Amino acid sequence: MDVLQLLGEGFAGALTPANLLWVLIGCVLGTAVGVLPGLGSSMAVALLLPVTFSLDPTAAFIMFAGVYFGGLFGDSTMGILMNTPGQASAIASTFEGHRMALNGRAAQALATAAIGAFIGGFVASVVVVFLAPALADFSSRFGPAEFFALAVFAFAATSSVVTDNVVKGLTALFIGLGIAVIGIDGVSGAPRFTMDSPNLFDGISLVTVTVAILALGEVIYVACLERHTSTKGLIKPTGRPWLSRQELKEAAPAWARGTAIGLPFGVVPAGGSEIPTFLAYGLEKRLDARRKHPRFGTGAIRGLAAPEAAGNSTTGMAMGALLALGLPISATAAIMLAAFRQYGLQPGPLLFDRAPDLVWSLLASFFIAMVVLLILNLPFAMLWAKLLLIPRPYLYAGITVFCALGIYATSGSTFDLLMLLGIGLLGFLMRAMDFPLAPLIIGMVLGPLAETSLRDAAMSSNGDFSVLVQSPITIALYALLAIVLVFSVRNRVVARTRERQAVSR
Repeated sequence: MDVLQLLGEGFAGALTPANLLWVLIGCVLGTAVGVLPGLGSSMAVALLLPVTFSLDPTAAFIMFAGVYFGGLFGDSTMGILMNTPGQASAIASTFEGHRMALNGRAAQALATAAIGAFIGGFVASVVVVFLAPALADFSSRFGPAEFFALAVFAFAATSSVVTDNVVKGLTALFIGLGIAVIGIDGVSGAPRFTMDSPNLFDGISLVTVTVAILALGEVIYVACLERHTSTKGLIKPTGRPWLSRQELKEAAPAWARGTAIGLPFGVVPAGGSEIPTFLAYGLEKRLDARRKHPRFGTGAIRGLAAPEAAGNSTTGMAMGALLALGLPISATAAIMLAAFRQYGLQPGPLLFDRAPDLVWSLLASFFIAMVVLLILNLPFAMLWAKLLLIPRPYLYAGITVFCALGIYATSGSTFDLLMLLGIGLLGFLMRAMDFPLAPLIIGMVLGPLAETSLRDAAMSSNGDFSVLVQSPITIALYALLAIVLVFSVRNRVVARTRERQAVSR
């Protein structure tokens, strides 16, 4: 009952005209960016980060949440209509979704995706409302050793599980950690890796790094590919934009299974919603193979419904893990964690006590965002597709100017602009050489937490580092990490064995 009362107070705060406007703006921006191939919600949040410091924290995070959810809707729209998913999380939806579109069922495919995303996100929001306070109470038991174990868990999972190449994942992680330690050491006061430059004494701003890596670097990469997407391959959805009773009956079990698969991945730092969407698709495909008349490969509605529900349920739970544990499971969540710190807030158990109005208004806004996105995407899918008509040079130039203006507005320093360009080129090179970007961002965000926690644990135990593995929580985290890594190695070995067998045949 206390949770329901707090949620009611959160709705009272989220339903004010100003906050409703920010929800709408966030959903529109997220969907628009998701529709454009090569862009995504992480870029949108990175671009908005420098310009939201003048906003009230509640308004800023409500808008960020709308962008986060809206990006998934936009990615799926383009995956269905053009077979060009904006992000990896929408790839699984294209297998059957685009096939439905080719069969003249584009409108029904878009409706299936929108309803599946709504169900997955709505159920996850309900779970988060009741689970987040319990997670926050649990995380109040965390000390320096537990926070260090949590950071190590995030580092190892995001750099080794998500990427195909562990070396590249670890390299990106160490680049992020290296950037994080630049500046004056907060304990000893000694300068570290500053090259005696006063401009680096305060370190490199996290805002500069996120905008450079996720926005400027991505723009340079996409522009160099010269992918001028045309609309002649765009499939126009005709017919009824709703599902028949038979289609609802077919899709409902897949929505339920996809939601159930996606929920646990929202609290595991495994890179976001890419893995659960493929797992949900694979489960539906195996179930379909047992039928007398398999439908996969011809536009099976269940092959679209399950990944959409899984992706959004993972995203919803990720917000709960971010608020209650301060644990980012994706690059977008890591940027939002950075935004909390820019406002002087630390997600975790204390956030629920120090800023309850913000937390519960944000949780209530999840439900509002789901409804707004359903309204925006069911009837207006083709309107979003018209964004593809924007000439690519204008689009990339506009994003580049916006990056520079945002950074200069927050710091007023030309050195930060040069740093933006340099790190942007680094992001471009990493993208071109297929290095993952999420480990870099998470390494920079959680690096200071890991360093501080390690120091505090060592000082409290008089230099006895065995304190790092003495509590049940740390042992459980390291054991869970070992299990995750074992399964990751096993899956890769199995995949390579199958590839070799296929080649030999």
